[in-house]
Amino acid sequence: MTDTKNNKAKSLLTISISLVFAVVFMWLALRGLEFDKILESVSKANYFWIIAASAFGLLAYWLRAVRWNLLLEPLGHQISNSNSLWTISFGYLMNLTIPRSGELARSTALFGVEKVPVDKSFGTIILERVIDLVCMLIFLGFTLAFKYDAILAFYTQSGFKFNPNIFIAFILIFTLGTFLFFKFKKHFLKYGFIAKIIHFIDGIFMGLTSIFKLKQKTKFILYTIGIWMSYYFAAYLVCFALPETSHFSPADGLFIIVVGTLGMIVPASGGIGAFHFALKLGIGALFLSLGKSFEEGAEIGLSYAFLSHTMQLVIMLIMGLISIPILAKAREKATNKS
Repeated sequence: MTDTKNNKAKSLLTISISLVFAVVFMWLALRGLEFDKILESVSKANYFWIIAASAFGLLAYWLRAVRWNLLLEPLGHQISNSNSLWTISFGYLMNLTIPRSGELARSTALFGVEKVPVDKSFGTIILERVIDLVCMLIFLGFTLAFKYDAILAFYTQSGFKFNPNIFIAFILIFTLGTFLFFKFKKHFLKYGFIAKIIHFIDGIFMGLTSIFKLKQKTKFILYTIGIWMSYYFAAYLVCFALPETSHFSPADGLFIIVVGTLGMIVPASGGIGAFHFALKLGIGALFLSLGKSFEEGAEIGLSYAFLSHTMQLVIMLIMGLISIPILAKAREKATNKS
């Protein structure tokens, strides 16, 4: 009973913190701008382009679902693409409540319908995040090559100061911790609770290393390219919905997806506020690099953010809510089989 109360208290605290992040960043996004003008801009948008962008957003869901199957295959699990899609959708829905909770929710939901051990599927999800980071760095590399002035302006306007020592320290601690875990883990296997933790971590590492055992490497690469190209078009096509951004080049689209991704990293519920603030600074910086007014770009950036983020939010809610009865039915079917 005490554990249940503690878990509820922790969940409530986490949700409260993420909401505080969302409120603070939304205040930063709206500060100094006329909200009425932003609403007017959003109301006059060409929603054909929003629908077109939504199609690519949904395509990314499907491609990610099919690719996940390829990662689970070397671990001895062949899941249905349908169950993969709906567990991913459920995970995204959970991320709207507690940031980053969707990954574990996704693994738990998959266990319910496909009996894939949570530790192994969770390991493949961590692997997906590593791959996403690599793809993001590739996009950043292209953006630096084509839109260096805009990136520099964004960095300057954000006021962020990068300390490489913190990054190096994190890498060293992680490397040392991994080494010590594998070297001494056998000495702790005799302790029941610790042994369970060790087995869970072993399962995660098994999921992480599944990429080296892929049977269909070419397909995996093509699906990964497809996912990130879908993300790119989902972000870039929204530009055509607003007259002020309809002239943006494909390179500008690269810049926008990089900036938007940075905003979504912040632990705010569903990226609310953080995404808007990032795009306010980002498109403001883009305008500045093109010799235009930062303030004008910031206002347009917020209009873009409301359109793009609302589109993503609607997709997450619809797909997530649909996933609940479908997964419940699939779980009942899986239980009856066993």
